[in-house]
Amino acid sequence: MEVATPLEGLFASYGTSTAYDEMFTDQMHARAPYRTLFERIQNLSVAELTQRQQAADLSFLHRGITFTVYGHDEGTEKIFPYDIVPRILSRAEWDRIERGLAQRIVALNLFLRDVYHEERILNDGVVPRRLVYSCKHYRREMQGVRVPHDNYVSIAGIDLVRLPDGAFAVLEDNLRVPSGVSYMLNNRQVMRNIFPRLFQHYHIRTVDDYPKELLTTLQELASPQHPGPMVVLLTPGVYNSAYFEHTFLARQMGIPLVEGRDLLVHNNKVYMRTTAGLRRVDVIYRRIDDDYLDPIPFRSDSALGVPGLFNAYRDGNVILANAIGTGIADDKALYAYVPAIIKYYLDETPILQNVPTYLLEKDAERSHVLANLDKLVVKAVDESGGYGMLIGPHSTAAQRKEFRQRIEANPRGYIAQPTLSLSCAPCFIGEKIVPRHVDLRPYVLYGKDVRIVPGGLTRVALTKGSLVVNSSQGGGSKDTWVLDD
Repeated sequence: MEVATPLEGLFASYGTSTAYDEMFTDQMHARAPYRTLFERIQNLSVAELTQRQQAADLSFLHRGITFTVYGHDEGTEKIFPYDIVPRILSRAEWDRIERGLAQRIVALNLFLRDVYHEERILNDGVVPRRLVYSCKHYRREMQGVRVPHDNYVSIAGIDLVRLPDGAFAVLEDNLRVPSGVSYMLNNRQVMRNIFPRLFQHYHIRTVDDYPKELLTTLQELASPQHPGPMVVLLTPGVYNSAYFEHTFLARQMGIPLVEGRDLLVHNNKVYMRTTAGLRRVDVIYRRIDDDYLDPIPFRSDSALGVPGLFNAYRDGNVILANAIGTGIADDKALYAYVPAIIKYYLDETPILQNVPTYLLEKDAERSHVLANLDKLVVKAVDESGGYGMLIGPHSTAAQRKEFRQRIEANPRGYIAQPTLSLSCAPCFIGEKIVPRHVDLRPYVLYGKDVRIVPGGLTRVALTKGSLVVNSSQGGGSKDTWVLDD
């Protein structure tokens, strides 16, 4: 058995655990993709790294890269925490991720098309009809509505975790209005500025093409009868937690950023108000949830949407990305059936596995979960951002009692999973390099073809021992490098 090599200097406090370590083997040897980075960091002093971290923080401040935390009295607007040590993936690792994501997005689109039309998968009993119909995001209004190219999900952010054996698994599918891609793009720009020489030692695949690829995807959704389609980004407005991202992406794509009040519907066609008069809109990249898109069929109290938008959409006069009703496929209970969905439509074995999931409507699984709340992670099926979640090993007796009551009152509303030992990556915290848990959110585009920029948003649980990587819960991010050799 090989003896572990003790680390020195900035890495003196670094120690591995049962989690997979992104940089080091069990013997504390730097993995091949990280060797050059490890050597470069060893040659830097604490003062130099601190200076670069401060430069990165200042760059984020000047760029206005923020997010909003709701429910905090001390203020909601926060600078996005950023760690300067990049996360590195080999080409072989990324190739498998890319193939798995493409397989998954194709199957999920076929599933959504089927659910809103023939319902074959429900009739065959592969996915329970009751589970679909009871989903908060199921839209009966979409039954029989033709979606151009049968493309329901054009933009997805799929959360991956690396397990202790080194394999990646899918933790969540974010298919409604996935966010965070602006942080991925800005992380790269900031990293290039503060470590310019380090880029000379690596062949790193670019993520800078994402805005162009996104615009191409949106344009491909438009009718061939509308060459040079008018594309807009619909935002809820300045108080939304992802407003920085909305403005950033609209600027990068060179398209108008609009709010609901900037649009109107006439004769079932959508127009944008401009200083030169009305201009027809062909494609809307919407960053508003279904409930708020149109106050006529959905929430009547919504001031964010556009009255009449759904009728224009149903008549095929405007395209929405993503389509209305896609939230079925990222319901955390439906998530458990994605491997079966892939097999049903594609007759393939999933390239990326799911995390084992307990469905709490099933009596036996619910009993097991209630008896083991201190060991499991419980999630609300329709929440995001780390909200509505119990991490059993880190919970109090009072929290477990509360979640027991929630589950017993509404078993359909929750799922449970094992407490995963998320992989760890090196982070510069407190003048030393220490391991912190991470996940990975790659972004998938689906127009005529599947497009995936190489990398994604690596989110970091900056608090020692924490498994929650969401920015709303104290998490941060780091640049993700996919090597081209």
